[in-house]
Amino acid sequence: MLTGKTILCFASGYDAPPTSKHHVMHLIAEQNIVLWINYHASRTPTTSSSDLQYMVKKLIEVIKGLKKPRKNLFVLTPLVIPLPSSAFARKLNMFLLISQIRLALKKIKKGPVQVWSFTPDIAYALGHFDEEKVVYYCVDDHAAFSGYDTAQVLKDEENLCRKSDLVITTSMVLQEKKKGWNPNTILVTHGVDFHHFNHAVTQNLLCPQELQNIPRPRLGFFGLIRDWVDVDLLWKIAQKRPDWHFVLIGDADSSIDLGKYKATTNMHFLGRKPYQALPSFCRHLDLGLIPFKINELTHAVNPIKLREYLSAGLPVVSTPMPEVKKYHPLVQIADTPQTMEKTISTLLNTGNSSEERAARVSAMSKETWQAKLSLINQFL
Repeated sequence: MLTGKTILCFASGYDAPPTSKHHVMHLIAEQNIVLWINYHASRTPTTSSSDLQYMVKKLIEVIKGLKKPRKNLFVLTPLVIPLPSSAFARKLNMFLLISQIRLALKKIKKGPVQVWSFTPDIAYALGHFDEEKVVYYCVDDHAAFSGYDTAQVLKDEENLCRKSDLVITTSMVLQEKKKGWNPNTILVTHGVDFHHFNHAVTQNLLCPQELQNIPRPRLGFFGLIRDWVDVDLLWKIAQKRPDWHFVLIGDADSSIDLGKYKATTNMHFLGRKPYQALPSFCRHLDLGLIPFKINELTHAVNPIKLREYLSAGLPVVSTPMPEVKKYHPLVQIADTPQTMEKTISTLLNTGNSSEERAARVSAMSKETWQAKLSLINQFL
């Protein structure tokens, strides 16, 4: 097991809703010191209101300096320039980033340093912290994100992979893409905070106030509402089935026009909810949805929400992504409004027996984050 180390974790958004990087680093922090570097130089910002708000928030975090949100875990938001294609900005960032991290390490370092990165573009910072090991934890096809410089991301990612001692990927697609750059590339699919979401099954959680006036059946989605979420697919079904209510929980990007969807009486956008409250929402939903568009980005996705829905005992309908299809028949696959409507209808009528809920829960009880980290430890 990993013990007595100081882990430099390069990742974005510590204050964002928990994802794989949060779960993994929180577990590692039980036996090690973790310095989470809130890295935000991978994409050139736009003039959109969401990007402007994000930059202001980051500047405030920079000013606040080093934080300690939990035992053994520190968060540093460094001052860097978000211009990944600028050679000058990259040189300046190297100086700024390294000096700020070194200063933080003087305050908190307790053991040998390892670098774990969830972002693909930090190879230029390696070799400056006397690190004994470098781990690249790849959870997305970063080059496929909107707004990213694809060629630059691929160049940076190849550089990081080749300099890493271990590359961890969360889907078969990602593993195939990275193993040519580093033969020590392993597949470790996402885990789940099983006991947290299983409270939806084992505890009589009260119905959240926001759901109380929404009739059943309630078809739920939670997560970031970004350009990879096919809200239009749900809207087409909502128009045909006014008796079904689509409940979407999560932040929506300001660049996405939700006007016609919010005007649809059986589509409900509840905004972001605390992670602690999600089991209560799950208990009072009738079905979980993963309506991702099928493209290069989502082809490599392994959605954590699949395991969260299943741990909560919910029937699940998803568009066809390779990593999701492996969980059939625990999850049902549909790729058009017509097939999704039919699949939802079948599940609402026959798909939530106590035996089927038990099967979902049993399968997820073996896929905890602790189990995933134990697997990773075998390769360290």
